[in-house]
Amino acid sequence: MSQTVNKAQNQIRELIKAAIEKAQQEGLLPDGEYSAFSVEVPADRNNGDYSTNAAMVNARAFRLPPRKIAEVIADKAELEGTYFNKIEIAGPGFINFFLSDVYYADIIFEVREAGDSYGRSNYGKGKKVNVEFVSANPTGPMHMGNARGGALGDCYAAVLDYAGYEVAREFYVNDAGNQIEKFGLSLDIRYQQLCGSDIELPEDSYHGEDIIERAQEYKDEFGTALMEKSEEERRKALVEYSLPKNLANMRKAMDKYRIDYDLWFSELSLHNGGELKETIDLLTEGGYTYEKDGALWYKNIEVQTEMLLAEGKTQEYIDKLELKDDVLIRANGNPTYFAADIAYHRNKLQKRDFDMAVDVWGADHHGHVARMKGAMKACGIDPDRLSILLCQFVRLVRDGEVVRMSKRTGKAITLVDLLNEVPIDAVRFLFNMREPGSLMDFDLDLAVEQSSQNPVYYCQYAHARICSILAKLKEEGKEARDCTAEELMLLKEAEERELIRYISTLEDVIIGAAKNYDPAKVTHFAVDLATHFHKFYNNCRVNVEDESLRQARVTLCICVRDTMKSILNMLKVEAPERM
Repeated sequence: MSQTVNKAQNQIRELIKAAIEKAQQEGLLPDGEYSAFSVEVPADRNNGDYSTNAAMVNARAFRLPPRKIAEVIADKAELEGTYFNKIEIAGPGFINFFLSDVYYADIIFEVREAGDSYGRSNYGKGKKVNVEFVSANPTGPMHMGNARGGALGDCYAAVLDYAGYEVAREFYVNDAGNQIEKFGLSLDIRYQQLCGSDIELPEDSYHGEDIIERAQEYKDEFGTALMEKSEEERRKALVEYSLPKNLANMRKAMDKYRIDYDLWFSELSLHNGGELKETIDLLTEGGYTYEKDGALWYKNIEVQTEMLLAEGKTQEYIDKLELKDDVLIRANGNPTYFAADIAYHRNKLQKRDFDMAVDVWGADHHGHVARMKGAMKACGIDPDRLSILLCQFVRLVRDGEVVRMSKRTGKAITLVDLLNEVPIDAVRFLFNMREPGSLMDFDLDLAVEQSSQNPVYYCQYAHARICSILAKLKEEGKEARDCTAEELMLLKEAEERELIRYISTLEDVIIGAAKNYDPAKVTHFAVDLATHFHKFYNNCRVNVEDESLRQARVTLCICVRDTMKSILNMLKVEAPERM
């Protein structure tokens, strides 16, 4: 939390302890140990800025009514030299503390001194975290699920960075396995059709326009020579030609989306480098595999049952889950995607030694979470080091109606389609306005609307309005300068105090977002900060005659501007100076 806020709360604890000990020395309270107490912010600030239950939790220890204890503590508490100027007793024995003007001045000093680093903390203590997100199959264009997952993953990685973690962003390229075989088959059939063959594309193949485009590009460049090659050679050539093009398009789309990955990790490298075989051998040596029907199976039932029983679940509960074992190596000798996924997560947590791995998956993968955690345990890795952020589906809405079709392809709208139609600021911000696990309607009309109804516009407008205020004052020769503590203590209006208090909560908001895997807490903070600022602006004129008060309010405006800019930068959303 803010240094000033932390200092204030610690002062209350020290005040209470000192008052109790003084009362005990004077015989007003009996000697002996006293119980721990809490310090909280009341729901209604009229009841105080902070409140403690110290009197109530110690009623038994002191053998006195809570209110009597509270009165003794309040009488013996020494407020001089603290952030508090008044104590009141309320209800059955709550002790309420009221903040002095110095506290609010110190919050502003803290924000100004921290500058761009305000809101950052050492909560994560530099632990290394790998955040893997989007990771779409390179067999076609990225879709709306990737759009939401991209915004969530990138913004959550930024939240972790601000919370004091060492973060690496990663894209897992599925360039091996069944999807690549299907990709090759689909390209092959389309290529043969373009070369005049009367051949049907199987139902379970890739039917997108992009497959036809890739096959046509190859034919345009190299002609029909592949028709003379074997099926295996033809498919290999088409995949080797098309896959890099698809990956290049993915990188281009991610660049457009303002996502910069530290690593694009190839699944194929696990196969070629021997890590996949090494991982399967490790599971076999641990007794977690068996052979059946020519395939190698992983004992998922056994591993998950053991974990669930350790969590206190009953066998009856486990039976209802209808757990199944999983194939690692098919009868044809090909490894499954699950096998490669185990090797990949082992690579992150054991080989590259990340303290934590966070995966952003679509909600349809929810059944895969427990299996993967169990597989980590089977590999000798603490499953709690792996966290999964499940991202629910998105519906595009225009004029109140669900949008299903793309003008270009007649198919589902792709990520690139969306980014070409809607400002990227709006896409990144709005996708982070809801908790990841909640279904979301993305309103295309709202995303382009320039009004206070559009959350990102509302936040950007607050930033631009402050820039405009400062520019106008500068034109009048009223330059901003550093304020004294006495000048900042002139900020006594309710809207000023509430705005300062709200700014002071940023660090806690960011830590909460990191702990709860929910970057929406940060976007909500930005919207609420804009609301608090507009209330202040409407009720407290900045350009007043009193130079000291004007400078104090200008300084508060600068604090809001810099805090808003920091949040928008975290989200990779522009902070315009004019709108």
